[in-house]
Amino acid sequence: MKKYFIIISSLFFGTIGGYSQNSGIKSSVQDVETKVDSVLNLMTLEEKVGQMIQYNGSWDLTGPASEVGNKEKEDRLKKGLVGSMLNVLSVEATEKAQRLNMENSRIKIPLIFGYDVIHGYKTIFPVPLGETASWDVEAAEESARIAALESVAEGVNWTFSPMIDISRDARWGRIMEGSGEDPYLTSRIAVAKINGYQGEDLADPKTIAATAKHFAGYGLAEAGRDYNAVNIGKNELHNVVLPPFKAAADAGVATFMNSFNTIDGIPATGSERLQREILKGDWDWQGFVVSDWGSITEMIPHGFARDKVHAAEIAVTAGSDMDMEGGAYEAGLEKLVAEGKIDESLIDEAVKRILHVKFKMGLFEDPYKYMDAGLKENVPYEEHRKTARDIAKKSIVLLKNENDLLPIRSSVKKIAVIGPLADDKDTPIGNWRAQGETNSAVSVLEGLKNTDLKSEITYAKGVTLGEGERSFLMPLKINKTDRSGIPDAVAKAKDAELVVMVLGEDAFQSGEGRSQANIGLAGLQLELLKEVQKVNKNIVLVLMNGRPIEITWASENIPAIVEAWQLGTESGNAIADVLLGKYNPSGKLPVSFPRAVGQEPLYYNRMNTGRPSNDQHVTYSHYTDITNGPLYPFGFGLSYTTFEYGDLQLSSSELGKGGSVTLSVPVTNTGEVKGKEVVQLYLHDLVASVARPVKELKGFEMVELAPGETKTIDFTIDEEMLKFYTASEEWKAEEGEFELMVGGNSEDLQSIKIKYNN
Repeated sequence: MKKYFIIISSLFFGTIGGYSQNSGIKSSVQDVETKVDSVLNLMTLEEKVGQMIQYNGSWDLTGPASEVGNKEKEDRLKKGLVGSMLNVLSVEATEKAQRLNMENSRIKIPLIFGYDVIHGYKTIFPVPLGETASWDVEAAEESARIAALESVAEGVNWTFSPMIDISRDARWGRIMEGSGEDPYLTSRIAVAKINGYQGEDLADPKTIAATAKHFAGYGLAEAGRDYNAVNIGKNELHNVVLPPFKAAADAGVATFMNSFNTIDGIPATGSERLQREILKGDWDWQGFVVSDWGSITEMIPHGFARDKVHAAEIAVTAGSDMDMEGGAYEAGLEKLVAEGKIDESLIDEAVKRILHVKFKMGLFEDPYKYMDAGLKENVPYEEHRKTARDIAKKSIVLLKNENDLLPIRSSVKKIAVIGPLADDKDTPIGNWRAQGETNSAVSVLEGLKNTDLKSEITYAKGVTLGEGERSFLMPLKINKTDRSGIPDAVAKAKDAELVVMVLGEDAFQSGEGRSQANIGLAGLQLELLKEVQKVNKNIVLVLMNGRPIEITWASENIPAIVEAWQLGTESGNAIADVLLGKYNPSGKLPVSFPRAVGQEPLYYNRMNTGRPSNDQHVTYSHYTDITNGPLYPFGFGLSYTTFEYGDLQLSSSELGKGGSVTLSVPVTNTGEVKGKEVVQLYLHDLVASVARPVKELKGFEMVELAPGETKTIDFTIDEEMLKFYTASEEWKAEEGEFELMVGGNSEDLQSIKIKYNN
């Protein structure tokens, strides 16, 4: 038996618990604070306020501004009264804007250029929720590194990513943009993405500044409706929402973005508690906070501010440093200082933070360092596509495989590929696609045809899903009437030995402003699936979606189900790799899949309640029409092989303050092919000063095993792992008994108990 030691202890747990000192933004630039002070001392109030303003690049910067509003922006650029621009997307355009600023302004403070680089710039990787399903932090870091390189090749040096909002509600459209329902897993992915974007030196011209967003609570919007209110207490805020942000701060993320929502009635953009006390105070984070688009002025319709000037007063007092396209700081800050309503020191503090990041990026040494016109020619885009394919196949989750229908056998003579997404080359790109080209992905049909598969392949679309304009801002129309293609699909299915059905969501069904009250297969897809199933039971259902969807009927009636998310540029090739067994699926769900939408919000790390069960009558916490649990639980995912977990062993049944205990579990590949298993560690604090979840993920490790091979996985259990935000409002481990659980998902677990004494 081989030993495989995994260090899962205070090296990571310490970063998401108590208020440890963060590492700061990694950069080779020295004496930053002295340099910042020297620049600040030269600035007028007007120039300081200018640094706190971010404009959208709403006109072609390679030509003259033609509209009055754009002319004003151009004039402010020339005067050095703009700190940043977003959506300026070429080396030529960013250089033009930088020159307008540097060659005309008095102080000559460089601009930074931001953009939503969410899951790739040109080479598109799986949507973040899908990539998280790989449970591969190295893959997450590599995709961010590639996205950074492709961004700087176009003059972009700041991304509004990663989104690290915990979300438990599949109705929320932006769940696709995050890492799911668990704070620990989200924290691990957050750190990986930040390291990928920013590297070891933010002054390296092949890195970009990252943004931890949305601070905070955005993913817990009531009813899963985007921009809606969030009502959570201190317990949930500190133990669920904030840990990924603390991990990001400790990792030295350059910027934070605040969120649109209110928390307990206070807009996050105007929250002193979040921004000044926690982020900049308790956590001692040194970067700057940018508002989300117009979120400062949106405090007016929230009923929290009277007008733009009042909104500016609230936001700057709360600690929001840069106004993204809100116009509030531009309209109000100088006026507020002149009237004595705010002290200029508030402006100074914000500007120092912005300058701090610009110095760390090396922009004062070379304002044009990210504007290398020759870099694009040397970007290895083909190699990036290979990496995208590798990460995409790692992100696929096998949900069901009855009678080993998968992988597809070489003896299968005829395959019908059916569904509105089967030959769709655009939906795999997903929403938030940066500069991923429309219809540039490899479709599932193409992916299968690209292989050495000898089977005859036929194709039928069956039904159309999205109709009309498909774009980021406009509503998507779903086809609910045109069934004309179903007979052809049924005929082809009847004539085939195996059917590969590709169903799910259009790319523009999930994303910002894309919340849904119903999360099943939209339009006529379920009808198509049922009609095909009547004539051919041998169906492999490939799901392509950005959120967990309700697939109860399919789970009960379809023998094989593959969760393939929206996998990006190489989607079809990656799916074919898994369907044909060229890659053994290893993905695990980062979110719970519901039996019905009425279960939402649904999450594994729930509270037990005072009435968890009752065998005699109905007075306990349950539904009368379905079981409480998910259709597919968090952490779930099958393989083409099987794994067996041996008995758990503790090096000691007691843990003392400052000590550690080793938890060991042997894992064996009991199947006939090599495979990877994500071994997951969960913990339950049995009695505490506040009620604790029934289980919480505290560690995981992916292990690859040959047939018959056994490896022992060791987890280090220490005081840091046991800490939480207690009733006394401090991070600490409390004495008592803890249940440790290990398994391949959040439900199928073995357990053992340990006692902690401090």
